[in-house]
Amino acid sequence: MQGVQLRLFCLEKQRHDGLLLYEWLLSRAREMGIRGGAAFREIAGYGRHDRMHSEFFFELAGDLPVEVMFVTSESEASQLLAAIESQKIVLYYVKSPCEYGYTGQT
Repeated sequence: MQGVQLRLFCLEKQRHDGLLLYEWLLSRAREMGIRGGAAFREIAGYGRHDRMHSEFFFELAGDLPVEVMFVTSESEASQLLAAIESQKIVLYYVKSPCEYGYTGQT
């Protein structure tokens, strides 16, 4: 099948509506009918502010990057991005075309 991979990046302690932001993103996508998503805690990274985030810096505990990823249709990815925008959440994202499916029998 053809679709898109949508990757969203936040910090592990970032919150929205009382939830950790990555939990909110996964919950919102699930409510919208997106069939699968996952959150990955990064071990190190930096972004547009050129600030290094790493699990080795004690003072940055809880400030590690988290990647939330979905593989879905273009339409569902656009709807999720619109829902995020409507909540005034500012996130960096990457949306790439992809092919997805299953190996073997399901």
